[in-house]
Amino acid sequence: MKGGTIVKLIATHSGTDGVRLETTEGIMHIAMYTPGIARIRYTLNAELSGKESLMVVNHPEAESVEWKVTEQTSHLEISTALLTIQVDKETCAFSYRDAVGALLTREPSRGGKTLERTEVYHTVFDASADTVETGQGADGLRARAEGVNRRLDREAFHTKLEFEWQEDEALYGLGSHEEGMMNLRGQQQYLYQQNMKAVVPVLVSTRGYGILVDSGSYMTFHDDAFGSYLWSDADEDMDYYFIYGPEFDQITAGIRYLTGEAPMLPKWSFGYVQSKERYISQAELIATVQEYRERSLPLDCIVLDWQSWTGNLWGQKTFDPERFPDPSQMMDSLHAMNAKLMVSIWPIMGAGGANHEEMKERGFLLGNQATYDAFQEEARELYWKQANDGLFSHGVDAWWCDCTEPFEADWKGAVKPEPEQRLLINTSESKRYLDPGLINAYSMQHSKGIYEGQRAATSEKRVVNLTRSAFAGQHRYGTITWSGDIAANWETLRKQIADGLNFCLTGSPYWTLDIGAFFVKKMKEQWFCNGDYDEGVADLGYRELYVRWFQLGAFLPMFRSHGTDTPREVWQFGEEGELMYDTLVKYLKLRYKLMPYIYSLAGAVAHRSYTLFRALAFDYREDVQVHSIGDQFMFGPAFMAAPVTEAMYYGPGSRELEGICKQRSVYLPAGEWYDYWSDERIEGGQTIETKADLETLPLFVRAGSIVPLGPEVQYTDEQPDAVISLKVYGGKDVSFTLYEDEGDNYNYEHGYYSMILMTWSEADRTLTIGKRAGGYAGMQAVRAFAVEIAGQAGSCMVTYEGEAVTVREADLG
Repeated sequence: MKGGTIVKLIATHSGTDGVRLETTEGIMHIAMYTPGIARIRYTLNAELSGKESLMVVNHPEAESVEWKVTEQTSHLEISTALLTIQVDKETCAFSYRDAVGALLTREPSRGGKTLERTEVYHTVFDASADTVETGQGADGLRARAEGVNRRLDREAFHTKLEFEWQEDEALYGLGSHEEGMMNLRGQQQYLYQQNMKAVVPVLVSTRGYGILVDSGSYMTFHDDAFGSYLWSDADEDMDYYFIYGPEFDQITAGIRYLTGEAPMLPKWSFGYVQSKERYISQAELIATVQEYRERSLPLDCIVLDWQSWTGNLWGQKTFDPERFPDPSQMMDSLHAMNAKLMVSIWPIMGAGGANHEEMKERGFLLGNQATYDAFQEEARELYWKQANDGLFSHGVDAWWCDCTEPFEADWKGAVKPEPEQRLLINTSESKRYLDPGLINAYSMQHSKGIYEGQRAATSEKRVVNLTRSAFAGQHRYGTITWSGDIAANWETLRKQIADGLNFCLTGSPYWTLDIGAFFVKKMKEQWFCNGDYDEGVADLGYRELYVRWFQLGAFLPMFRSHGTDTPREVWQFGEEGELMYDTLVKYLKLRYKLMPYIYSLAGAVAHRSYTLFRALAFDYREDVQVHSIGDQFMFGPAFMAAPVTEAMYYGPGSRELEGICKQRSVYLPAGEWYDYWSDERIEGGQTIETKADLETLPLFVRAGSIVPLGPEVQYTDEQPDAVISLKVYGGKDVSFTLYEDEGDNYNYEHGYYSMILMTWSEADRTLTIGKRAGGYAGMQAVRAFAVEIAGQAGSCMVTYEGEAVTVREADLG
């Protein structure tokens, strides 16, 4: 049923009490959380449900927001200083307008909110072991139980929220999927958790607003012949937030205001992370790190993938004593080489292990008698205790929470099921064990348990949790989401860029992928093993693809290589003096050179709700030329990268390609740009052809940028007292804040960090390094800066003692 006609208006002026509309078809409620954020709820019941939200944090200060209700002949207006919601009295159709009355978006004139009652069932299981089928596939251990009965749990609603989007409007968000859609206009998407789907129910529009739907059920998005709407499967009420920006940074800040801020990740997590399926022993882990150090190749973390446990005790959170005879000594050895260890842990546990038995005895397993119930607080606490006792207590630094969509069921067979089949297969399997209204939220609760457990154990190590699924607000638990087990081909590389950009547009700032893809080879009997390179790293075609993927990875929030089928260490791609090897080393070292810039932006993520990995619409929202560009992006405020996503040298089987121009087209938005490699100054507002040979990732710097650069190091914190180069790209006034803290504890939450505001004046051609604000233990009281200006010869050394210093262009030697 739709909203109907308003029969009674009840308005209070105590903030989130808001406006209650009693209609011929249910109750609507509008509350203003900030001048730019409205919460809208709708039910056919006598009262709203009062459900507890998993994604939205409490904001009691919202009660101080000033708003008013104005009654017009045909409609009501609920207004703040930034946002007006108009409600048609006859149909309850909503229109959203900014402070000057410009239309942002609206519902169809007949009304855009539909509720349909639906029955929600839960499955009753026989807990005996002989009713559970277990087996191991490409995606790890799976356990399945047939229910003995289905019982009615409650009544809920299918919800449908319709819009009439504007002709020039682009839409983004919904999480990270596998289709490579950038602009979602004219598309459809299914929102359920699966190996290569990480769901965040957020839309962001170039008209200057965002929509956050507070639903844990599976959803669908349509902007096609079937309509323009968001649909959810099982909700207690329709419950969503309208967030006005108009700029994307303001919208994502609004999303994080609602769902929680992203904490600081440790500095080392922005360095290079070496992973593969899999390092099998303590000796191999240590030897690999030693090789990186001997070759003077930067590295900050190595990853221990699945099966750290003994034998077939899948998911047991302890080290196999034969392959890892002394875990504490292993961690001491890795730490002595200034390397961290990330360990893979799973929510599913095989029978026979102590962790499984303890969970079972406490009644903390779901119906398959293998996956723990992350929605129970006590179960989360026990899961953390097991991880702490078996792994963290030995010195493990970070978590890889794999398979956090534990009930996917379509990773089998030679033919990939059709999208609608996959939707039914996976959601039916999830609803067998989880509440249908919460099947998208498992990863959130799993992440919560890890974060709260580690925070309670120590404040000396920041939580890092690499996880395959996502949900709105999960970022507040120190998570980085990766895109799943993708296949090695150029099409996948190209699509992944848009997938990641859309993920970060939902307000979740940390996303990454498997550099080089997980599956490199093709297996006809498994549809997902769809790589193009059966010879693995021996194939020059794969080496070229890997180099291009590595170049992209150097400009992602987490820089991590991973996959199966073939080795991944840098030296597997050649030796010093060879093109492939030398190019990998070039971008590996560039990542570390940029560390002062990257870590400063990580500070901005935590302290200013910033987004590091940015679709062009973040900075050029009104330029329609950028709306559908899914293979270029901003990396912070200064850099624009345009990765190469097609083969130029070799095809599969080391087949040499001929006649291919080593260039690519790049769109430069309006303004001036610098080619990073040459400092050539280029006018924007045009598409150019630029050099793109194997050594060259097309990389541009926006005129009006200050980029702090560090020395050549082997790990992120090797030279804390080193000279920091400040490279100014002139052309307009600009400022940049250099952020520093202790790097790997939570003292920054208590104000222990420093910020130095740096300002470039184009008119005066001067750089002012401002007075340092704040401080922390171990801070370099005296710093050396080397100032240079792009396109100008020479530099100027500055001794900085915390007070403001001005450098003029004439001071450059």
